[in-house]
Amino acid sequence: MMDRHSQSVPGWFARLTRRVALMAALALLAAPGIRSAQAADTMIEVTDLAGRIVKVKKGVQRAILGEGRLFSATVVLMGKDKPFAQLAAIGDDLPKFDPDTWNRYLADVPAAKSMTLVSALASSDFSVEKAITLDADLVILSLGFLDKAMQSGVVDNLAKAGIPTIFIDFRERPTQNTVPSMLLLGRVFDRVDAANSFIDYYSQQMRRVYNVTTRLKQDQRPLVFAEQAAGLNPSACCQSFGNFNFGEFVSEAGGMNWGSKYFSGAGGMVNPEKIIVDDPQFLLMTGANWSNSNPGNIAVWLGYETQPERAAAQLKGLVARTGFPGLTAVKNRKVMAIYHQFYQSPYHFVAIQALAKWLHPNEFKDLDAWATFQELHDRFLPIKLTGKFWIEMN
Repeated sequence: MMDRHSQSVPGWFARLTRRVALMAALALLAAPGIRSAQAADTMIEVTDLAGRIVKVKKGVQRAILGEGRLFSATVVLMGKDKPFAQLAAIGDDLPKFDPDTWNRYLADVPAAKSMTLVSALASSDFSVEKAITLDADLVILSLGFLDKAMQSGVVDNLAKAGIPTIFIDFRERPTQNTVPSMLLLGRVFDRVDAANSFIDYYSQQMRRVYNVTTRLKQDQRPLVFAEQAAGLNPSACCQSFGNFNFGEFVSEAGGMNWGSKYFSGAGGMVNPEKIIVDDPQFLLMTGANWSNSNPGNIAVWLGYETQPERAAAQLKGLVARTGFPGLTAVKNRKVMAIYHQFYQSPYHFVAIQALAKWLHPNEFKDLDAWATFQELHDRFLPIKLTGKFWIEMN
């Protein structure tokens, strides 16, 4: 019996082995299809702010911000513990054009020190080769650089490398495009709940102004001249905003933007004599610390490292330029300098609140823009609120 039993084992074992082998082979044949289906399930189709339909991996993990200042949007999605999560690199325009903000992150967030910086499309040529080296799965660009990205071949070359691009917008039409931009980011990062949370907060804060200013009559809206990057180029005056960007902010805050009468788009250069002739009731100037990009500037350095006394002195210098002392706004001390980088940020509701309080103090007695800014930091940002972001003429 022992011999017969020992001879029968190879037979059933062989049949079992063949069956297992067959099942394994079938599993191997099916595996590529399964992997393809799983990969397909992770792809989503989105429409970006340029109207382009783009296929993107859901929950990208190695995105590149082609403009570093777009980080103001992605950081609110990631949570305070890992603000640089799901990013492979950010554009170097952030430390170049807004060193105060970058220094604040370096001081408060250890991960900032190891974050890779790449050449930003805003100030130089974006490197497709660098994106490939970083194994990027998405490049996020600002709508304002759509033409440059297309004409330079950046978008096409990234596509050839299998890296999709999307365009978002907080600069061209910020009050119209912030919500769809945040929704888009929420989808591609698979952070929809976080995006919705910020959008709810954004909408609430915008409504605190909008619900009041929409009831204003035309003659209740004072004329405001908004000078773009005042003093950035000491030898040139003056660049104004059209009905885009800060021009929108002035209108939302209950003012009548001077530049909207003359420029249909982002804005343009203005002859100072024209300002003198029209004699606006309010004078607004945008400023920031541009010491890295334009060391000789005479702007009002506003941001996280602002010293109020220095900012006041800088503002005094700007209103002393030829022609300005005679303006009604200067005589009545209706002059404000405000943080320029609000123009490229989903936090612009803070600027609009500050402007609304400045233009219509009686209608907005209970509105405290600084308290709103502090709440934004407490709820969404991993850094402390320091410095000064707007200042009025004494």
